[in-house]
Amino acid sequence: MASSLTQYLRGCAYGVLTLLVFSCKGTKVLSNGSIDERLSAKTIIKAHYQNKTNFKTLRGKVKIDYSNGEDGQSFTVSLRMEKDKGIWMSAPLGIVKAYITPDRVSFYNKLQNDYFDGNFSYLSQLLGTEVDFNSVQNLLLGEAIFDLKKDKYGISITDNNYRLTPKTARELFKVLFQIEPNNFKMATQQVSQPIKGRLLQINYKNYQSVGPTVWPNVISISAIDGTIENAITLEYRNLELNQKLNFPYAIPKGYKEIVLE
Repeated sequence: MASSLTQYLRGCAYGVLTLLVFSCKGTKVLSNGSIDERLSAKTIIKAHYQNKTNFKTLRGKVKIDYSNGEDGQSFTVSLRMEKDKGIWMSAPLGIVKAYITPDRVSFYNKLQNDYFDGNFSYLSQLLGTEVDFNSVQNLLLGEAIFDLKKDKYGISITDNNYRLTPKTARELFKVLFQIEPNNFKMATQQVSQPIKGRLLQINYKNYQSVGPTVWPNVISISAIDGTIENAITLEYRNLELNQKLNFPYAIPKGYKEIVLE
């Protein structure tokens, strides 16, 4: 599994997951707000969902830095999103393309002449926990990858963020969330399976305004599975909202299919 992921990342486009302060036209990096210690966990969760990012389409660039502990890669890809319908990424010259929809994950690599086209098991194995389209989309938007309304949470203050921990421990894995006070977006999301030595941690270093919406600026993702660690940093650039977009994608004929082990 690790070799397949490394092969793909070296081909330049597995940045969906799968993060620096910068500014560009139409954007502004936002500072943190002030903590209100009187707020309950229920109020904070409600505010998080009330501040969901509303948009139809997104177009921009993503700078991706990847490391597996032995070597690393850095490259920039084009990103297009249609909310709740599709996430599309393309490396320069279309050498590698990826397209995620609610029912499949697909990518191909012209440098390796191979492709993957299947369900979310590829991403789930990488992250060590079950994910679906909403999980991936929420990760990219700075929103909770799990439904926070399904559990009751205790609250504390950590690093000028609201820290939420479940009052009832999950049977198979542990979760932890930190929500920043300015826009009630995610500051940290963590999922771990201590028995299996798995950890997924997502850190949002800051947020930026794009028109009337708020987006992550830099996202750091660390996925540990035993002794294997994949680190991915995503930095959004030149974001534009609600433009008319297309999502050109077709797996070339004759490519070899990547089969999960």
